[in-house]
Amino acid sequence: MQMLELRHYQLVVAAAEEGTLVAAGRRLHLTPSALSHQLRHAEEALGSTLFQRRHRRLLLTAAGERFLESARKVLAEVDRAETSARRGEGEQLIRLSTGCYTVYGWLGRALVRYADTHPDVEVRVVLEATQRPVEALLDGKLDLALTSSEPSHPRLVDVPLFRDELVLLVPIGHRLAGQTSVRPEDLASERLLTYDAPREELDVFGKFLWPGGVEPLRTQRVPLTEAMVELVAAGCGVTALASWALKPNAKVRTLRLGPRGVQRTWRAVHLRARAGLEPIQQFVSVVRGLLPSPVTGLRAAGTPRSRATG
Repeated sequence: MQMLELRHYQLVVAAAEEGTLVAAGRRLHLTPSALSHQLRHAEEALGSTLFQRRHRRLLLTAAGERFLESARKVLAEVDRAETSARRGEGEQLIRLSTGCYTVYGWLGRALVRYADTHPDVEVRVVLEATQRPVEALLDGKLDLALTSSEPSHPRLVDVPLFRDELVLLVPIGHRLAGQTSVRPEDLASERLLTYDAPREELDVFGKFLWPGGVEPLRTQRVPLTEAMVELVAAGCGVTALASWALKPNAKVRTLRLGPRGVQRTWRAVHLRARAGLEPIQQFVSVVRGLLPSPVTGLRAAGTPRSRATG
C-alpha cells in the first residue's frame, strides 16, 4: 500500500485554497509539473479523484472535500507538535478564548501586561472557540475561557471578574428613543440584530425576551459590533450590546432592558485539576488587576473567589 507524505497534505490544502496548480506552486515553491505528479501519486494511493479540472481550475470532488477537512486537521496538529517541540523546557502555553468578541477591546492590555512579567508563557488567543469556549475547555482544546455564562460542570472552576450591563441600542428618532427603558413586548415588532451565535447563547433572549414570552419580529445575524452599531444608526434594526463596548455616537440611543437592566457577571473559567494551573491563575490575577478601570462601565464583582460549579 502506498503511503501519503506530509507534502501531499500540504499540496491538497494549497491547491484547494489557491484554485490552480500554478498558484499552489508559487505558494509551495514548486513547479506545476512537480505538483501535478504529486497529486497524481496521492490520488492513486487513495484510490479516489480529489479534484476535477475545469477551465484550468481545480474543483474539489466529494472525496476531495472530505480529504481536505482531514488534511487541515493533520497540518494543524503537526504545527502544534513542532511549536511545542521548539518551545524551551521552561516555556508554557495558555490557549485563551472568550464568549464575546467585544472583550478583545480590553483583553489586549492584559496580554501585554502578562507578557512583561511572564516572558516564558505564550498566551495564544483561539478565535475559533469564541462562540463555544466552555465546550472547547471540556474537549481539551482550550486552557482558559472568559465568559458571561455560568458554566455548570463539576470539572470546571470559575473566578468572577466583573459585572456589566446589557443595553438596547436604537436609532435617534426611533419610536422607543424617548424612553429610558424597554419591556420585552416593546421588541415584539422589531428587527433584532445579534451576533452570529445560537439564540440560546445570547443573553438578550435568555435573560430578557424569553422570560417575558416574547420573540422579535425578525432577527439578523451580524458578526461585528461596529457593523451592528452602524446598521442601527441607519435604521436597519435594534441591538443589545454591553454598555462598555459602545463608543459615543450621536446617531443612536441606549436604553435599559427592563427597569432594573440586565446585568451579567463575567468569569474566568478553567479545568479544576490540570497541569500548568499556576500560570493560568496568574493571568487571571492580571486581568482582575486591570478591571474595572479604565474601561468605562465596569465595576468590580466583589472579593476574589474561586468555586466549582455544578
